[in-house]
Amino acid sequence: MPLVGTKEMFKKAYEGGYAIGAFNVNNMEIVQGITEAAAELNSPVILQASAGARKYAKGPYLRHLVLAALEVNDIPVALHLDHGPDFETCKACIDDGFTSVMYDGSKYEFKENIKRTQEVVAYAHEHGVVVEAELGKLAGIEDDVKVAAHDAAYTQPEEVEEFVKETGVDSLAIAIGTS
Repeated sequence: MPLVGTKEMFKKAYEGGYAIGAFNVNNMEIVQGITEAAAELNSPVILQASAGARKYAKGPYLRHLVLAALEVNDIPVALHLDHGPDFETCKACIDDGFTSVMYDGSKYEFKENIKRTQEVVAYAHEHGVVVEAELGKLAGIEDDVKVAAHDAAYTQPEEVEEFVKETGVDSLAIAIGTS
């Protein structure tokens, strides 16, 4: 089975009332363990690599590890970039065969995030790749993205519609509060 995109995968999950696990990977053992467990459960899975994982393992190695897992396990697998920090990283992943990318422009002001996300969406959609984008800022550290608690900002619901309409993203990662 070839790599699949997340759009159709999510549609089937919504219709079937189930969730799809997304797991960050950076070596053979992790790819092997996740895909073999998913195959035992006959479950689709999203294997994702952060920019840091790509620096560590190198993009072609990750892609070939995932393709090897597809030769062994007959399950739907999407290959996703997690928190791509810039257009160049997203483009490299798209060119490398990823079926989904997440562009994280949350460090920018709203209008600049829209502008940069539009660039990623245009390139990705030209290549049949799904795009997730970040709106809002969660406190914490993920690879090179560091947000101090005082700089965190929840997603503003009134901005969501404009962001999606202006960018054409397929899905959003949002920052919400629970208090």
